[in-house]
Amino acid sequence: MAEKEDFIAVINDTNPENKGGSYNVPISGNNQSQFLGKKIGDMIDGIFVGEGESILSGYKLMITGGSDKTGTPMRNDLDGGVRKSVLVTASTGYKGHKLVQKTKKGAKKQFRYKPDGLRKRRFFRGNTITQFTRQINLKVVEAGNKSLNEIFKEDGADSNE
Repeated sequence: MAEKEDFIAVINDTNPENKGGSYNVPISGNNQSQFLGKKIGDMIDGIFVGEGESILSGYKLMITGGSDKTGTPMRNDLDGGVRKSVLVTASTGYKGHKLVQKTKKGAKKQFRYKPDGLRKRRFFRGNTITQFTRQINLKVVEAGNKSLNEIFKEDGADSNE
């Protein structure tokens, strides 16, 4: 069994007044167990995100995706939390293009080709959060009293804008 590690919640602010932005928040302890078994598309209360006091009380968040410790993305159409090999075209987890480098008169240029019917076998995780999940992507559905900018500027948490 894998060693128990914290989840990282990436909260995306969809409010246009706040100019979007995403914030990384660690989830550990008892709050971690609230996420286990949840699926992509499920709603979660903001009090379970963060450490110590509930910094996001009043917020409703929707799970939009995630990845495991190796970076394998979760995929909505795969049931369970296991890692599966899937033959995919351009979609979630695969861009569907080939990069080709050409040298012309001493200058290297990179081109993207998207041939019709290009498919590739890729690994994906299922749509259920398990103990192997390390990152959970969350989207704000209902905002609380304070904006996320105010909350995370006070706490000094990391902001990826």
